[in-house]
Amino acid sequence: MTTLRLGVLPWRVRYAPGFDLWRERLEGEVAFAAMRGVQMLMMPEYAPLEMAAQPQPDLGLELKAACEMAENAVAAACAIAQQHAIWLLPGTLPFRNRDRIHNRAPLISPAGKVAFQDKHCMTRFESELWHIDAGQPPAVFDTDFGRIGISICYDLEFPALPRAQVEAGAWLILAPSCTDSLAGFNRVQIAARARAMENQCFLAVAPTVGTAHGIATLDENRGRAGIYGPVDRGFDDSGIVAEGEMDRQKLLIVDLDSTRLDAVRADGAVRNHRDHPAAPPAARVAVFA
Repeated sequence: MTTLRLGVLPWRVRYAPGFDLWRERLEGEVAFAAMRGVQMLMMPEYAPLEMAAQPQPDLGLELKAACEMAENAVAAACAIAQQHAIWLLPGTLPFRNRDRIHNRAPLISPAGKVAFQDKHCMTRFESELWHIDAGQPPAVFDTDFGRIGISICYDLEFPALPRAQVEAGAWLILAPSCTDSLAGFNRVQIAARARAMENQCFLAVAPTVGTAHGIATLDENRGRAGIYGPVDRGFDDSGIVAEGEMDRQKLLIVDLDSTRLDAVRADGAVRNHRDHPAAPPAARVAVFA
């Protein structure tokens, strides 16, 4: 199957501590998307962390609670995905494995099966304050709609990571993100558009949005949902397939057809996908004569 109805949901973070409140909200959002024919739904990086909010904002306690809830959260998301027969990326969560913590994105099938993509490059917040470690390298996922990849937020800013997924057959890259400033969001959006252009693929971004007083981790969030593609024949001159409103939670739904990528890769004005150097040569020092 080449056509996918993709739903991209910015997540307005709120102070609503507790696992049951988060699960209820997740089920409602998934049901809403499924009723509109969405076949795959993506939510942002760290979207579930509102369930780990404490009586007083505390980075350490929020991280500890999120790690303790992570496995149950994935199990609940698997049950919801199966109930609504939808592919689901419910956000990312910190997972503790002995003395190491990884930021992981679960991709769940309509049968309730799950596979994971770890974040590979950590932001300063993650490495210096939360001590999150780099996880497994890029993976690709075989779905009913072909092979896709997941590139979590900051990973998107390093071209070799999504490029490895595209070279492994991914035609769509999902990028769940969490950015607390307009500059941070712009970095992710610029990277998304660049990766879509240079790989002639589709790339979708789902950010956290809004202000959540009482949560140290997700207190301020900026961004908009976006889906981007090649900047070439058959696509908008901007490369923008669709974008949502800034800082607003509203489900963005787009029908994506992978054969459009086949066409532009074969007969575009340029062939970025084909012409991408296998390994960039080392820079030389030019000598003035």
